[in-house]
Amino acid sequence: MVTFLAGGTGTPKLLEGAAGPFEPTDVTVVANTGDDVELGGHLVCPDLDTVLFAGGDVLDRERWWGIDGDTTATHAELMRLADAAGLAGGPRYLDADAQTAGREIARWRRFSGVAEFMEIGDRDRAVHLTRTSLLDEGETLTAVTRTLTDAFGLDVALLPMSDDPVATLIHTAAGETIHFQEYWVARRAEPTVADVEFRGADAATPTDAVRDALADPVVIGPSNPVTSIGPLLAVPGIEAALARTPVVAVSPFVGDEVFSGPAAALMAGVGHEPSTAGVADAYPFADAFVLDDADPTALDRHVERTDTRIDDADDAERVARACKRALEAVA
Repeated sequence: MVTFLAGGTGTPKLLEGAAGPFEPTDVTVVANTGDDVELGGHLVCPDLDTVLFAGGDVLDRERWWGIDGDTTATHAELMRLADAAGLAGGPRYLDADAQTAGREIARWRRFSGVAEFMEIGDRDRAVHLTRTSLLDEGETLTAVTRTLTDAFGLDVALLPMSDDPVATLIHTAAGETIHFQEYWVARRAEPTVADVEFRGADAATPTDAVRDALADPVVIGPSNPVTSIGPLLAVPGIEAALARTPVVAVSPFVGDEVFSGPAAALMAGVGHEPSTAGVADAYPFADAFVLDDADPTALDRHVERTDTRIDDADDAERVARACKRALEAVA
């Protein structure tokens, strides 16, 4: 049995090759939910859905989000209506009272669907409608996710990190506090990051299923340490569980060069060196690392080296096999 911690695209890309060294039915994926938003009343869970769509073989692998070949008629009509009515676009947060009203799981991340700032495909939207409707019927996010994994035919078990609300908020150097999705999707990571807050994390708890999963050896793929893995670590009990089990992490850097995404800016913003050395500092519980052959970083923990760039399933299997070797070395 092995558990992968997933967020963003790094770990989902690694999972594309995990079936080589790891039996899929022995794999559990615990996904970040700090990036989730309620958009127009529907709960969107980007990191859960990337794993869901990839495992169901419908993921748009060019963008690494959404469903391949999806139409966007509803999104286009929302934009047309907003334009015709003279309604402002961009992220439109609901007011402070609304942020803590209604379904608890959506707290601190509620956006109006008017001129929606995230492009949601039509089939993609059906997933969010189903998820939100089941939540409104009284199901937990964990139970709803299990239902969706059955619908998409996943071989791996997929779990949200908690059934409680945690919102990743970016504090900018200009004094703003914005949701991560505004920072990344609407503003293309342009604001300078002064700090990152995981609102609600202190009051959140991992589910029994997550606790059980974290008793197994853990792999952290090349996901962003701050906003993809950081929300999981902020939930009380998760980091302590990782300290008790073998953990292997794949660096998303080669030295101080990041493969993709805003990891460098975010790590600098929270006081970590934006490099493999900084990732090691952020993961004191990790027993081993998988580093790129060209990475000059020397660590005081076990290291397996390979080409860590993941462009296709063969690349992913190569890195996954290095993760298995590292786990065997520290188990």
